Amino acid sequence: MAAPESDLARLIERRVTLIHRLDLITKGAQITYDDGAPVDMASEKARLEAEVTRLDRKILALQPPAGRA
Repeated sequence: MAAPESDLARLIERRVTLIHRLDLITKGAQITYDDGAPVDMASEKARLEAEVTRLDRKILALQPPAGRA
């Protein structure tokens, strides 16, 4: 059962990273592509929010049922 636990930990870490990035966007962070072109931050925010939602579903599916941890 080590694999599902490591998968769960990896997904949770990924989710924390995405939440941090969303927080930075909310605080006004601006990022650019390698060529200097600005990234559309509204689109990036929407993409990150969708990814967090997807991760939430995966994390929930990997968690053991209540009382069986």
